[in-house]
Amino acid sequence: MLLDGFVRQCRLQPDALALAESDSQLTYAELLSRAQAVAAALLTRGIQTGQPVAIHIDRGMDAVVAVFGVLLAGACYVPLDLKNPSARLLFIVGDAQVKAVLGLGEVPIWLDAGLWLDIADCADALPQPVEILPAGLAAILYTSGSTGQPRGVALSHAAIAAFAGWAADLLALTPQDRIASSAPLFFDLSTFDLYAVLGAGASLHFLPAKLTLAPARLSAWLGEQAISGWYTVPSLLAFLAYKGNLAQTALASLRFLIFAGEVFPTPALIDLAAALPGTALYNFFGPTETNVCCYWPVRREQLQAGQSIPIGQPAAGCELHIDADSGELWVRGPTLASGYWRNGSLEPFLNRQGWYASGDRVSIEQGEYRFHGRLGRMLKCSGYRVEPAEIEAVANAIDGVRDCAVLGVDDPTAGQRPVLVVVLAPEMDVAGIRKVLARQLPPYMQPSRYLVLDALPRLPNGKLDYQRLKEIFDT
Repeated sequence: MLLDGFVRQCRLQPDALALAESDSQLTYAELLSRAQAVAAALLTRGIQTGQPVAIHIDRGMDAVVAVFGVLLAGACYVPLDLKNPSARLLFIVGDAQVKAVLGLGEVPIWLDAGLWLDIADCADALPQPVEILPAGLAAILYTSGSTGQPRGVALSHAAIAAFAGWAADLLALTPQDRIASSAPLFFDLSTFDLYAVLGAGASLHFLPAKLTLAPARLSAWLGEQAISGWYTVPSLLAFLAYKGNLAQTALASLRFLIFAGEVFPTPALIDLAAALPGTALYNFFGPTETNVCCYWPVRREQLQAGQSIPIGQPAAGCELHIDADSGELWVRGPTLASGYWRNGSLEPFLNRQGWYASGDRVSIEQGEYRFHGRLGRMLKCSGYRVEPAEIEAVANAIDGVRDCAVLGVDDPTAGQRPVLVVVLAPEMDVAGIRKVLARQLPPYMQPSRYLVLDALPRLPNGKLDYQRLKEIFDT
């Protein structure tokens, strides 16, 4: 179901450009053919409808082939972050109970070789058609979990399609659009690239990873490729505004930019809006569980340096409610995930009233929703959702760590950064902790700073005194 738009485009314009990566390209017909080969290989292995299949391929054309192959086989894809430590990848593969792992080349040393399928070895073949129900699972995206382990968010075909269709209409996507892609598969921003863009017959152009560290070259690439749209994180767009040489770079084709995943500092957004006066800007908002539930078309005249920007109005048919007691945003609607995926089964996450309680504190001011931070401890680091409890669980398991806590500090380039406050045995030092965390946590979860104390402050009831801890850290 989710690929209906893409398959339709394959019939309408089989020779049109679908994907471009460096000097390589795939037409719609070529992408479909390669995906069908993967689907046929999965079905030959006995993969059943709805079963999870992991993808161990970095973002790019091969990753899209793998995703579409999984979906054409009626299975559900579980994208893996190749930068993650092997222990974390093993946990995800085991928790999801995947039936196969798609990749390229040699089997990773941490993986059971019986699960591996090299997509380069998939011979051309037409898969048998399979029935896919709208409520069937299409993807499981693992995020940082409050239990100390990654947690899978299970997304149905209908939920992703509801967002993709709404986004394609909002941006008026056409086959003439050339869209930049920088979001990895495990990041929900990728659902726009895969299904809104390719469902509308536009072409997807993969941003070279090295350009994210070279903003002037990045802006030049956007111009050279005649990019008309891009969905990315605020930190990258802020970097582009400050160092991208936009005043001297012609970006006449750039119709729109969308940002999500973290708060966009208003001064940086003002600079970006001024540098690109002809480009429409959009703030998309929502956790992975809702994809996008709220959006704000940036109104340049409304931007003021001392004020945060709105998150706007309900998106994609979502209903929003603010809990009167806590100010928490509750969401229900067609883009909502089916639940959490734990140990191979689905767990619902709606509250007693039938809403998803987001954990975000919001208000309505002059008819627009505004975001006021998290009610819990969750951090947003470079667009990634990070639960401090997961970092704490790893740190507390290290010999020589007697107690620890993770705080978040504001970072203008990344939203927030985790800080580890720790009580150590005499024989342990910070360098030893760094080594262990580097092996077990992905880079965006690595603490940016460390603070060693003799003891963590506690409340009379024995719970950690986070307010006092923040005061200690700030002094």
